[in-house]
Amino acid sequence: MTISQAEPETCCGVVAVIGAPNAGKSTLVNALVGQKVAITSAKAQTTRARLLGIALEGSVQIILADTPGIFAPRRRLDRAMVSAAWDGAQEADAILLVVDSVKQRRHELGPLLETLNARPERKLLVLNKVDASRKEALLELAQEFAGAVDFEEVFFISALTGDGVAELKRHLAGLMPQGVWHYPEDQVSDASERLLAAEITREQLYRQLHDELPYDSAVRPESYQTRPDGSIEIHQQIVIGRDSQKPIVLGKRGARIKAIGEAARKELAELLGVKVHLFLHVKVEENWAENRELYEAIGLDWVK
Repeated sequence: MTISQAEPETCCGVVAVIGAPNAGKSTLVNALVGQKVAITSAKAQTTRARLLGIALEGSVQIILADTPGIFAPRRRLDRAMVSAAWDGAQEADAILLVVDSVKQRRHELGPLLETLNARPERKLLVLNKVDASRKEALLELAQEFAGAVDFEEVFFISALTGDGVAELKRHLAGLMPQGVWHYPEDQVSDASERLLAAEITREQLYRQLHDELPYDSAVRPESYQTRPDGSIEIHQQIVIGRDSQKPIVLGKRGARIKAIGEAARKELAELLGVKVHLFLHVKVEENWAENRELYEAIGLDWVK
């Protein structure tokens, strides 16, 4: 006679990952998921729209809302990004405040801590980049922030090296309420492949142009289709604000845009597991940050 083993009860919940720009939120989400779902860059405010990463820990599914950095908004694009960040924290089962323990960005953290203190969700403090910080300074920082907000726990991690990430993930799993999983076991993000492809191109745009190209650029998805041979053909538009920026993106005889496209194509092929044909072209659109259609294309709500 065979005695059947009872299936473990499943749990599922939402964790909002917030912080100042460039605190390492996307790197942390990627580390918790176990693979890349969000783009990263040394450039501040890389994340624009709210993106969900889906992590598994045993019978627990943790839905991670990777949010744009919270800062003082000046333009419509800024307001849309900050709105997306706080929307990601609505009714979360836990909020992770990720702090760059090296740069700290206190001018942005002050107002953020005030707002966070008034919120009802359970809150955890994550001090990131501990591999580059002195232990005494970290403890002082933890004590200071714990005095400003009622954090349930403080975690010291390095999202880049993985130090402390497994412990944080186990703790988050323990906080998730009992319930059915919201996503299939093999799904790691809620982003469509079309939007993810545009984000990967934007990441290469930032990485290869560094400070040559201002933050005011976007990648608009145009078409995404599967060819009869199973390969994928993708057309995207790199949107910039001024004619003077076009030679920067194109490079000498088109060398720069070719390198951006090749790096993005290679990463997409590895990610999707099929051959990718990527076609990029540059469009100058002076007021693209006021274009409602473009906001929808890149996953942001139109905020007045």
